[in-house]
This record gives sequence, structure tokens and C-alpha cells, in this order.
Amino acid sequence: MKQVPSNQQPQPTPGIVVAALRGGSGKTIFSVGIIAALRCLGRSIAPFKKGPDYIDAGWLALAAGRPCYNLDTFLIDRDTILGSYHTHTRDSDFTVIEGNRGLYDCIDTKGETSTAELAKLLGLPVILCIDATKTTRTMAAVVGGIAAFDPQVAIGGVVLNRVAGKRHQSILTRSIEEYTGIPVLGAVPKLREQRFPERHMGLVPTPEHSWAQPAVDAIRMVAEKHLDLERIQAIGAMAKPPERGTGEKADPPAAISVADRPTIGILRDAAFQFYYPENLEALEAAGARIVYISPLTAPHLPPVDALYIGGGFPETHARELASNTSFREELQVLAGNGLPIYAECGGLMYLGEALHLEDGEFQMAGVLPAVFGFSKRPQGHGYTIVRVDKPNPFYAPGSTLLGHEFHYSSVIEWKGHRDNLAFSMERGSGFLDGRDGVCVNNVLATYTHIHALGTTAWARALVRGARKYHQKLF
Repeated sequence: MKQVPSNQQPQPTPGIVVAALRGGSGKTIFSVGIIAALRCLGRSIAPFKKGPDYIDAGWLALAAGRPCYNLDTFLIDRDTILGSYHTHTRDSDFTVIEGNRGLYDCIDTKGETSTAELAKLLGLPVILCIDATKTTRTMAAVVGGIAAFDPQVAIGGVVLNRVAGKRHQSILTRSIEEYTGIPVLGAVPKLREQRFPERHMGLVPTPEHSWAQPAVDAIRMVAEKHLDLERIQAIGAMAKPPERGTGEKADPPAAISVADRPTIGILRDAAFQFYYPENLEALEAAGARIVYISPLTAPHLPPVDALYIGGGFPETHARELASNTSFREELQVLAGNGLPIYAECGGLMYLGEALHLEDGEFQMAGVLPAVFGFSKRPQGHGYTIVRVDKPNPFYAPGSTLLGHEFHYSSVIEWKGHRDNLAFSMERGSGFLDGRDGVCVNNVLATYTHIHALGTTAWARALVRGARKYHQKLF
């Protein structure tokens, strides 16, 4: 941990932001490769992901050997972003942040939630990942335009992806460096073997495959062979001291005895794996004891005082989830008896009555009066703004939630009432007819994913509900 006299400005942690012109340019591959290669050199790397994402973050965490935290400037306020960044870089000597979409892309024309604004906020140089397919000298004009668009964004260098050969690489490198003065830090050829197959709009989640670590090792070797890691580190050392954030100095949670900690079960396995580490840490900080449970393999629910069911891919494990009858039936009984349950997206689907897929209909937990189908195109994708306008176990009516959704499923049969839907959607698709937040007993399930650093009331509410349930039992 860095020790700094109280009267001195702390030295910034060296680091880079890996950005691109658009999604699908190879940011995740480059970020994973750089992290793994620098870690192999003995560096302690703090990984971050900009934008709402679980899958890319899983690969970054695997490469770094430590959790990957989210720096989403839509979901989380500026001071909390700074606080989180300072907190999670204290014990590292280099930072790699993977951006999202294009460098200047965001939800409006102002650019306030773009990767570029995050780089400026944190004082980090940008390494621009360029898809070089079928282009040469024109790319110099593109890079020059990127640099000129906002001179406050420090474009530290360029890495080329999918180059066709040495001649192609040479023309691109000379053109970019001659016309822009920005160094080209390496070039990766078109890879014949695709080690990172895609699932929906992201990479396959790391827990699903035994080849995850070998894949990271393979891309590390690509980075070691084709990228100038020494120059990348030198550019990262040009980081400027970022502002200080208020979130860094939050008071530690009061000491709570083990007996006073309610137990919150987290359904976590290949079917349910989308959890921000900040959300799990927030539950513990609020006083919970966490246990992990797999509805794919556990025949029974252990004693718990509440459940948190995150997103994932229940549709790819529908047969196994349906066949675990004892688990589903116990969950249904406990929900009917008032067990507090908070569910997001995939968790929402699992709590429904059934899931209709091409290969059949699969019974789910039957907690919520809804039947879900599955489409080939996203039914909801992007940031959400949710207004809480009905009573529910976790959020005060009148409050606003900022979140995100990404789902291919949709409701094909709803047997509940409008009063069961606690949210109105100001932005986003939601559950049905512009509403979301299915509320039955002490269950609240929604397509919207929240981030605990942006929705601070969530963890306290879930732990408070767990304590009440525990007290009712004992």
C-alpha cells in the first residue's frame, strides 16, 4: 500500500485506458493480454471495466488474479467513482481500464458518460485499439481526428488489430506516426484460432469453461509477442494525479458479531453469475454473512434469511434447473412464507412459472405469476431510469434508480396485476407495458441491474429485510 505524507499530493498509480473506435474492435483481447503479460512480469495490476458489464470484467479479473471493479459514470456519481478508483489502486503498481464502445460514445451528444471523460477524470492516457481491416493511410486521418476532437484526452499510443501482414502493418504504422505523431505500440495479425467465442453481445463468461485460463495464457503470449510492453508501461507512467473522491474515506462498518449477521444466500453457478463485486461487498459491509448456493446442483436450500439472485443464462441451463425439483419447490414455499428475495434479469426468469425455449417448456420456481419466452434479438438493451411508484420491500416510493438491462427474454404470459409492478420505466424496456419491478410478498424481481455504489439504499434494505425475517423465525 502506498504511504504518502498527509501534506503531499499522492503519486498517481501508472495506468492506461484501452479504448477503441467502436465495439468489437478487440478492446477486451488487448486489455486481457496486457494485464496478463504485465502480471507475468511481476506487476500488480488493478483491472477496471468502464460501462455496465459482467462478462468482460470476468476475463479482466481472471487475467489480473483479483476482482475487476466497475467505473460506470452513468450509474455512479463522480466522487464515488474517484473514491472507488483510489481505494482499489492502493495496493497495485499499474492500472488497466477497459473502455466501452467507441472512445467518445455515450447516451447523448454531451459526452459526459463516455470513456474519454472517464480517462480525463482519472488522469490516464488512452491506448487506442484500431481494427485495421481493409484500411491503410485513411486510419491516420481517423487517429488524427480522434486526437483533435478533444485535446484534453491524452492519446498515448495506438495498437493495431487484425493486420493482414508485414506490409500492411508497415504502411499503417508509418502513416499514423508521420501524420499524427502518436506512436504505434504494436500490431496483432488476424488470428486463425478464435479462443474467445462470443455469447450474445459479449464474450463467454469465464466460469463456464475449463479452457478459460489457457485462453488467457494464449492471449498473453500474443501480447508478449506483438506489443511493446515496455513503451506501454512508460506511457502509463505519464498518468496525472486524479482528483480525490469522497467515496474513498467512508467510515468502516460497525463491528457486528457473527450471531447478529443475517445470512444472505447468493445463487451463483454457471446459470447465475452476473454480480458486481461491489454489490457483494456492500451486503457484507451492511452486516450480512454471504453463502453461495447452486440451484443446478444443491438438492436443498440451506438456512438463509434472504436471497439475492443475479443475472446469467438460465436459458442455457433450463433443463438442469427444471430437473432440480426439490430446490424449486423449497424456494417457492420459502417465498410464500415471506423470505426476502431480490432478483435481477436471469433471476427474474428463474422465479417465473416456466421458460419457453425452442426445445421445449421448462418449469421454473413458480414464485412469480409469469411465463417467459426467448428471442434471437435483444428485447431490452442499455441504460435504464426507473421510477419507484408502488410499495415494495426494498425501495421507497418516489425514489429513482439508475441501472441497465440486457435480455433476450420477454414476458409471454402475465397472470398478475398492474399493482404487482412497482416501477415505471422512464428509460428502458422493463418487464411489461413500460413497467418493471415484479413484487409478490417480500420478493422484488426486475430486468434492471443496479450497481450498489450508485444505488446505495439497496444493500441496506436487503440486509434489513433479512434481519426482520431472521427475528420472525427466532
